[in-house]
Amino acid sequence: MLTYIIISVILALLPLVVRTERLTHIIAGLFVAVQAVGIGLVIGLDMVDEVMLSIFRADSMALLFHALMTIVLGFSLIHSSSYLRAEGISTRSYKAYYTLLMLLAVAISCVYYSDNIAMTWVFLELTTICSAGIIYHREFKQSLEATWKYVFVCSTGIAMAYLGILLLSTVATEGALDYASLKVAIVEGNPLYLKVAFLLMVVGYSCKMEIFPLYTVGVDANYAAPAPASAFISTALVNAGFLSIMRIYMLYASTGEVFVWARHVLILIGVLSLAVGAMFLRRANNYKRFLSYSTVENMGIVAIGLGVGGVALWAAVFHVVCHTFVKSSMFYHVGIVRHVYDSYSINRIGNYMNINRIGAIGIIIGTLVLLAFPPSPLFISEVMIFSEIVTVGKWWLLILMLVLMCVVLYSIWSRTLRLSYHSNQDELHLSEVNRRLSYIASLPLVLAIILGLWQPRFLDETISRIVTFDTAVAEVVEVYDTVVDADDVVDAEPVADEMIAEDESVDSAAEQVGDVAVNDEVNDAITD
Repeated sequence: MLTYIIISVILALLPLVVRTERLTHIIAGLFVAVQAVGIGLVIGLDMVDEVMLSIFRADSMALLFHALMTIVLGFSLIHSSSYLRAEGISTRSYKAYYTLLMLLAVAISCVYYSDNIAMTWVFLELTTICSAGIIYHREFKQSLEATWKYVFVCSTGIAMAYLGILLLSTVATEGALDYASLKVAIVEGNPLYLKVAFLLMVVGYSCKMEIFPLYTVGVDANYAAPAPASAFISTALVNAGFLSIMRIYMLYASTGEVFVWARHVLILIGVLSLAVGAMFLRRANNYKRFLSYSTVENMGIVAIGLGVGGVALWAAVFHVVCHTFVKSSMFYHVGIVRHVYDSYSINRIGNYMNINRIGAIGIIIGTLVLLAFPPSPLFISEVMIFSEIVTVGKWWLLILMLVLMCVVLYSIWSRTLRLSYHSNQDELHLSEVNRRLSYIASLPLVLAIILGLWQPRFLDETISRIVTFDTAVAEVVEVYDTVVDADDVVDAEPVADEMIAEDESVDSAAEQVGDVAVNDEVNDAITD
């Protein structure tokens, strides 16, 4: 892991010392290759789930999201070249942009692999620094305002998360803050402290996942940053926020009543995010802000999936994976739109179908996929979430989601039709129409549609491993005294069933305990 970080940082800094843009492109290509080779080596050398440098662990979730980040990064770097040339910026700014984007990728990958809750916080703070430089890249008044707002709000959010980590560290054994140690120690924590800690961490990290309440900072960042960078921020960085919250969610899975409360909090945050997205999608007059509010809406659905649990947990992770492809493609297409109109204004630009037919078709298909029309993979994830909501009997939640999603559907589809067919009111720059880029921008969308028609076995198994929490016998015995009198002799499997009854997504844990834990051994441990 140390070798990967050193090589990646060196490659990220190299554009600052080379003289030409062509060398910068070569370095960027090598950087993407290093990411891909790193993932391949971890898998090929059987280093999955191996702890590295005491603070990193290459588990299935980290590898999956690192692979997604690498794909999006490659497309973002390709589109950045054409976008920045159209901007007419200096070579110095051109190279600085590539350096910041690659450094952001390094920081995000460290978040993915972090196996220490404190180091996750540190790496997320590093993403703030790198993102701020990218947001200010265009150096106009709105960029400066968005940059300061991003730094201030993210720092506030990260500070809140730090307070939550401090509260959580009170249960740490010998100061160990790795997730495995905390998962064992957290069972004995004060429920009030655990609830406050969870709330602080989730609210703090909401600025990265772009969910309620700190979602605004992501919207402003995507508006000010170049479109290819916005695609990266709205997917890879949002995924880093999701992964950080997901690890906390998995950490709390063994806390019983506190975990039930935490899931209710996630449902509330998800509903509020969905409501905010639906409301501002109707009011947005800028296509980049428009797509950003769509991210808020989709991450709200993901948060609801986490809160509902069961099958919806698998669907939530799958939704994030597919959203990465769809949303990045839409941002790339919107970047091309700006080349044509020199504007993102929803009310002033139109007739795109007659100007760039390939791009318009890509946006229309992307909109249908984003709205979860079959064969969209988002249709699969949303139906699974709805089915789990019905299973647990939360009809009010289902009705509320459907109403809000109808508003979202109308808002997004009407804006897409306006761009494609409404009369144009702004000046055109037809020389900037690059149909080759439109084809490239559609490739992530094609990948998403393929996932809607066919889910590869390795992806299914990877997500299943992520959402199947490892409740080993040792952990069951550790928390036994919270549910059973130590003088009683009971069978292990019924107690395990009771402990995990709050979340059907980990029902397999009961089977593991039944298969692995010999009753005599567990009963002896309890008697002792």
